[in-house]
Amino acid sequence: MVPGAGGAAWYWHRVAPLLRARGHEAIAVDLPGDDAARGLPEYADAVLGAIGDRRDVVVVGQSMGAFTAVAACARAVVSSLVLLNPMIPRPGETPGTWWDNTGAGPARVEAALAGGYSAEFDLVTYFLHDIPEEVIASGEPHNRPEADIAFTQPCAIERWPDVPTRVVAGRDDRFFPLEFQRRVARDRLGLDVEEVPGGHLAALSYPVELTDQLTRMCQIMR
Repeated sequence: MVPGAGGAAWYWHRVAPLLRARGHEAIAVDLPGDDAARGLPEYADAVLGAIGDRRDVVVVGQSMGAFTAVAACARAVVSSLVLLNPMIPRPGETPGTWWDNTGAGPARVEAALAGGYSAEFDLVTYFLHDIPEEVIASGEPHNRPEADIAFTQPCAIERWPDVPTRVVAGRDDRFFPLEFQRRVARDRLGLDVEEVPGGHLAALSYPVELTDQLTRMCQIMR
């Protein structure tokens, strides 16, 4: 399981034990997101290291973690790829150019105006609005900024990996609104999104429901 910007494996700490309780091996990969000398290639290496010689692996990438997950799947034998509220990359695209290429900013503002919440970005409005206070507090020691290096590095694939892929979107995601995610998934992968409750950090706000969805997908995609 690959986290988004910042790279903290803690993001998955509410989902991983639920998956293990259902008989799955759940590995949350910690990425050096705040290291100015290490970026996307090293992130993919970390995922490959976690996969090791395992087979029947499902790789899950959240948000910016999609860039890492896709690159890792291009280099490993895996069963399937699940992308959660993802930045779906094109071959050679950088995370820094993804925003303008997809129109993510205008889509966020349009959804805010329609939804009646502030279009000015802040963490509470766009990331933390549906997460329990005690979870937010426990995450403070794990918060770290994403270093600039990764935003300048291309998605190192020549084509999309030949692996079954599904896209999951939080129906209350304010950062990447649902209809925006539908458009990007359709335009870039020809796929529909599958909805789960929650916002951009759904693994923290609705871990049971997300685990249910991941479990169903594992059963279907294998």
